[in-house]
Amino acid sequence: MIFIAQFIIILFGGFIFSVGLLMLFFPEKALATLRKAGSTNLINYGEITIRLIPAIALGIYAPYSRFPDILKLFGGFMIATSLVLYFVPKRYHHAYSVKWASILKPNYVRWIAPLAFAFGTAVIYSVV
Repeated sequence: MIFIAQFIIILFGGFIFSVGLLMLFFPEKALATLRKAGSTNLINYGEITIRLIPAIALGIYAPYSRFPDILKLFGGFMIATSLVLYFVPKRYHHAYSVKWASILKPNYVRWIAPLAFAFGTAVIYSVV
């Protein structure tokens, strides 16, 4: 179980890093993806449920990580916010995503990309 949790966290860090690549090289596609968040029941509840998987893995693996308190806090935060999102009407979730997609310009998305690289790398570093 511990090995599976570690593997899921590494995949999660790689996913965040690859989102950074998308943001850097294809910011319009990243914004189009953001606009879709919460748009249908499948997308809304699918993304929330999928988000719970690494959140639970963070909680399971936290005691074995380099930064147990941080991973436990981060995993708990992700679980709590996911549970809240289950009860937020999808129209509000979608409207919030569309709002930010209209505020963020492609160059802003490119500027934020290094944060995704740093965060994805930190997540992986914390468990290897």
